[in-house]
Amino acid sequence: MSEDQSAIPPPSFEFLVLSLKMQAEMGLGLVKMPGDNEGQDLVRARHFIDLLAMLTEKTKGNLSLHEQRLLENSVTELRFRFVQVSQPGSHE
Repeated sequence: MSEDQSAIPPPSFEFLVLSLKMQAEMGLGLVKMPGDNEGQDLVRARHFIDLLAMLTEKTKGNLSLHEQRLLENSVTELRFRFVQVSQPGSHE
């Protein structure tokens, strides 16, 4: 295995959820990447939150308890954060 391959985590449901969550957090302006000057992009954030919500519906009954909780908690938290940063005068 090359050095580049060992730095990539193995594919897992948890990694997928956390990757989509990170994209939503970036859109909400909660996470900044080096060189990222875009700031908030609520349309992008809403898209990734909706993807996670769709994943919740499509995987119902097929997840472990841990996976289900991770997905549901992520959607709930992101929706709450979306409302927070969408309000006028929000300073997040």
